[in-house]
Amino acid sequence: MEKCDLYETPRTSEVFSYKCNLNQHLLTHSNEKPYICDMCQKEFSLKSNLKRHLLTHTNEKPYACHVCTKVFSLKYNLKMHLMTHMNEKPYICEVCFRRFTQKSNLKRHLLDHADEKPHTCETCGKGFSQEFLLKQHFLIHTKERPHVCEICSKGFVRKTELQQHLFIHKKEKSHICEICHKGFARKDKLKRHLYTHNKDKPYICEICSKGFRHKSNLKDHFLIHTKEKPHVCDMCQKEFSLKSNLKRHLLTHTNEKPYACDACTKVFSLKNNLKIHLLTHMNEKPYTCEVCAKGFTQKSNLKQHLLDHTGERPHTCEICGKGFARKGKLEEHLYTHKKEKPHICEICSKGFARKDKLQEHLYTHKKERPHICEICNKGFARKDKLKTHLYTHNKDKPYICEICSKGFCEIFHLKEHCLIHTKEKPHVCEICQKKFSLKRTLKRHLLTHTND
Repeated sequence: MEKCDLYETPRTSEVFSYKCNLNQHLLTHSNEKPYICDMCQKEFSLKSNLKRHLLTHTNEKPYACHVCTKVFSLKYNLKMHLMTHMNEKPYICEVCFRRFTQKSNLKRHLLDHADEKPHTCETCGKGFSQEFLLKQHFLIHTKERPHVCEICSKGFVRKTELQQHLFIHKKEKSHICEICHKGFARKDKLKRHLYTHNKDKPYICEICSKGFRHKSNLKDHFLIHTKEKPHVCDMCQKEFSLKSNLKRHLLTHTNEKPYACDACTKVFSLKNNLKIHLLTHMNEKPYTCEVCAKGFTQKSNLKQHLLDHTGERPHTCEICGKGFARKGKLEEHLYTHKKEKPHICEICSKGFARKDKLQEHLYTHKKERPHICEICNKGFARKDKLKTHLYTHNKDKPYICEICSKGFCEIFHLKEHCLIHTKEKPHVCEICQKKFSLKRTLKRHLLTHTND
């Protein structure tokens, strides 16, 4: 091929040594895709891209890494992979100094700083920095699941989700920790596990002094203080500080629960939830309260429980100033300030601020009692009612009234009981101004003003 003078594109001023290369490049601007895959009908602007694509159908991977034996279909991909072993990342972002092995990855990353989102969804108007992200997003509207598991026929939007799912079917754990000999199905899970053996945490949060092993973990943590929530669910618009939390949340929409308990066949969306659940069968409660000796399966539950003893209420309502020990209780409380009740019962037309409250209410019409006590076989419409009932079988009453020495299973029962001694009546009827010690007594009273 005869070498020509430099050829320049009219749009981007990119130059080429050969006219044929210029002609091929111009196809990327014209959106022409003359090369079509015979197997899946996917179209390509360049013949070389079609050739690379065909290897995905043949599953041919002739290029093997001599370090970890990982195989690749293209020689270029092997070269890029070898950089991970040498820890070479020659392309540096000038904004945040993050490093990349490939120039294309740096270009994609720079779009995050520029906040450019040229690719817009025609259905919902959401913008994306890259075309492939728009294509993936569009599958949410079409409800297509092009990546199907050959074992259980489950479909997935993304290929990576299918690959992660396949590990559920594989019981092999070929990646072994050299320190404690624990096995993992995936290499990335082993890498994450190795940090548990490393006690060095050089990255310190300037606000709360918490230490982290990685700078990226510190950055994620910092979002808690700034209250930024950059990760948004495409389906319900709920916002999250961490991408991992968004991924867990997405399982609530797909209703995927791949982790099943061998003892009771209960299923879970997350493996960690299954592990915690298994402790209930073994009756293991490794975390014990030093005040009342109550045991817990999780450390987080013990921390929340300790707030009952200290009386701390770190979560405060910005509207009325009321404090709560748990964030979940604050979120529930916020619905009392909202007058909107968009979830309507089709049977009695009663409105509810939350969908889960409507679902609980529907059991009153169905008269179903799906939550059964294993001790006395009594049924309950709601799970929380079953939990409360179980305390009647538990003779342990660690919460003692200082005035009359009566014992209670739960601290909120003790608090309610104390109102008898103090003669406080904080719950007032808005119709007749009659006062009550307990909220449930007020609710019963309100029925006297209705025709129910």
